[in-house]
Amino acid sequence: MENILSLITFIPLVGMMVIICLPKQAIGLIKGVSLVATGIPLVLATQLYFAYDPAHGADGSYWAEEQFAWIKMINANYHVGVDGISLPLVWLTSLLLFLGVPASFGIKKSQKAYYALLLLLEVGIFGVFISLDYFLFYVFWEIMLLPMYFLIGIWGGPRREYAAIKFFLYTLAGSVLMLIAIIALRLDSGTFSIPLLVEMASNGTLTGASLPGGGELLGMSFSTWAFWFLFVGFAIKIPVFPFHTWLPDAHVQAPTPISVILAGILLKLGGYGLMRACFPILPGAFVENAYFLGILGAFSIVYGSFVALGQTDFKRMVAYSSVSHMGYVLLGTGALTVWGTDGAAMQMFAHGTSSAAMFMVVGVIYDRAHHRDLNGFGGLSQPMPVYWGLTTFCFFAALGLPTMSGFIAEALTLVGAFQSSDTRFQALVLFSVIGIVITAAFLLWAIQRVFLGPLNEKYKDYPDMNFREIFCMAPLLFLCLLLGVFPHLILDKMEPSITHLVNLLQSAAN
Repeated sequence: MENILSLITFIPLVGMMVIICLPKQAIGLIKGVSLVATGIPLVLATQLYFAYDPAHGADGSYWAEEQFAWIKMINANYHVGVDGISLPLVWLTSLLLFLGVPASFGIKKSQKAYYALLLLLEVGIFGVFISLDYFLFYVFWEIMLLPMYFLIGIWGGPRREYAAIKFFLYTLAGSVLMLIAIIALRLDSGTFSIPLLVEMASNGTLTGASLPGGGELLGMSFSTWAFWFLFVGFAIKIPVFPFHTWLPDAHVQAPTPISVILAGILLKLGGYGLMRACFPILPGAFVENAYFLGILGAFSIVYGSFVALGQTDFKRMVAYSSVSHMGYVLLGTGALTVWGTDGAAMQMFAHGTSSAAMFMVVGVIYDRAHHRDLNGFGGLSQPMPVYWGLTTFCFFAALGLPTMSGFIAEALTLVGAFQSSDTRFQALVLFSVIGIVITAAFLLWAIQRVFLGPLNEKYKDYPDMNFREIFCMAPLLFLCLLLGVFPHLILDKMEPSITHLVNLLQSAAN
């Protein structure tokens, strides 16, 4: 397993450089290189997943670590590794980027640049998930931002420039706040190492005392300022209300494969960043504000579902459903219980598969009808029975039907939040149940409007899903079912690391 994380991360970069050297007319070769450059990391990530020993994360250590000095002047290191929290997301990234290549075969504009940027995006995402040095983490975070900006701004819909600039400005604003917090942590601790920062926080030595004014500003302590700066940077990416408004525009304007990656992976970077590089480093500030985070999570669950209910644009409806589903991440982690945090971590994976499949569903019908008006369809179950069946399966996974992974994740989150030592979370759980009901309502209503009732004559000759479309969607739906029936396949990998994280946070509360 030596250097496997570096191989997973940088093989797509090699593929990107190969594509840059190819003539733009060699479309078949460019697609082939993209498949290989995303397929090899998928094979390696699968090998890593099954080789990982879950007990390794029980003491907070990392698997497949690599470390060497990078920029000695500022004490920044190339330090990477995975644990039970990051490993499933690394594997999910490799799967979705691999599926994103054949899902992109319908794109005809500037294909050489498109596939090169897609591979660069994969490098940035992998880098964030494996980085254990805050400076390295930030570099990969910024690398990820640029290709997504161009992928939306060049290959998106009619308002692609507006959506891309809005996405860029929101994310950049969060990144600036994150950078300020990272610099402050470095000045106070003398290190960018995330494990060392966590250790210093648990020992009570990360106080900001060495900063001007003892780290206090406007009556707030260093840890409080750093916590909120980091939180906002990650919350924008999740996205949490009220930082969510970039998401519907980005989703609606992005091409289908980019929407798949955006919903399936990029939103998880925010939740992962909170669990890896915010909460355990500033546990005192987290505990002080845990209930407020729970309120934000519960409100996002209900708000996102109600707004999705009012949408007539198919893609915008799915985008707002992501705001609702990602609210469980904040609710579960804020509860400060093992079950709640387990549910939050599993929700990131479960939503990654179901939301990616839902955007593929939208892409299939948009390629045929060239519109996404839910009220403009009707009766599509007749000419497209396979599409109807897979869409219904996908929507059942998204609404959390029992035997689906979303059900396990949401149930763990809600039960864990209900068991919180802060009894106020019980009211938040009861409030969040409204979101579950409304989620079922808008998804079932969408099925009714698109597939049931009399057939719209304009669509009677539409072809059903082809092999490429089924190939891209089927693995995601299979995972939704597999992890709903056998959730231990992922929970066993995550639980020791999750338990260690919760114990760190609980010790700060005592």
